[in-house]
Amino acid sequence: MKLLEERIKKDGIVLPGNVLKVDSFLNHQIDPELSKAMGEEFARLFGDAGIDRVLTVEASGIAIGVMTALTLHVPLVFARKKKSALINEPVYTHRVFSYTKKEYADILVLQKFLPAGENVLIIDDFLANGEAALGLAKLVEEAGSKVAGIGIAIEKAFQPGHQRLLDKGYHLEALASIASLEGGTIRFTAED
Repeated sequence: MKLLEERIKKDGIVLPGNVLKVDSFLNHQIDPELSKAMGEEFARLFGDAGIDRVLTVEASGIAIGVMTALTLHVPLVFARKKKSALINEPVYTHRVFSYTKKEYADILVLQKFLPAGENVLIIDDFLANGEAALGLAKLVEEAGSKVAGIGIAIEKAFQPGHQRLLDKGYHLEALASIASLEGGTIRFTAED
């Protein structure tokens, strides 16, 4: 998605350890117009998949997820990373490792918000090693539903997440695919 790639080039900051900081428009301060455009693009890419529900993980996937769900006219559910005292009903849960935070989190969704027999679209902001996407897919499958697709705003194609998701047979679409962050320069796969 050219609009997203241009924004990454303009405002993205490459940090040590192959980390791309996009907090000025995606995961701290949010550009709602860009989020809307991304949601519309995901809806276009997965529009024929019969999506019943969009699933993401808090917090960075919520803005893109809600715009996707709004365009598809389906509900959005987000997996929580911490169990609230208010959660006293059955949940689906899975442990995932965050590449950026370098820590494990138990993601969870109330079972009543992830019913069986649905086509679920997973949306997330980043794909590095694939842990979050695979964890969300596990929740969907544990619920007895089907992962209809996985939409990622920004994937780091030089890390194993992309291939891990394809190896599991998932339909994966990334709006911006980064080939390299070497030398502090952002290079997209489309440029190769």
